[in-house]
Amino acid sequence: MAQWHGISRRKPSGGRRTLARGKRSTEISSEKQFALIGEPKRKIYRKTGGNNLVRVLSENRCTVNTKDGKSSIATITNVIKNDANPNYIRRNILTKGAVVETDQGNVKITSRPGHDGVLNGIIL
Repeated sequence: MAQWHGISRRKPSGGRRTLARGKRSTEISSEKQFALIGEPKRKIYRKTGGNNLVRVLSENRCTVNTKDGKSSIATITNVIKNDANPNYIRRNILTKGAVVETDQGNVKITSRPGHDGVLNGIIL
């Protein structure tokens, strides 16, 4: 469900403010989409000005960078730690900073799946 980010109809004092207009489309945000572990799925959004935004809806692989500068693809099994929200661990939601368990070891996600459209990480 989308959220409305417009002007409140109440003043700070609690009194009512009269608005001579309704809700505008620029004040409505896009719906919440969480990146989950599963078959790879992406969604493309059209933003203001004709720009495109790619979001990861689900992914089971991650590009992993090692300390010596090499990169490889690892398969994600589950989320171990997520400082953003403890419920994201139970729901296996991928965000930046989440620590995931892969076949190459524990990996910390360094990209933003909701904004970048990819999953990158570094081995801990």
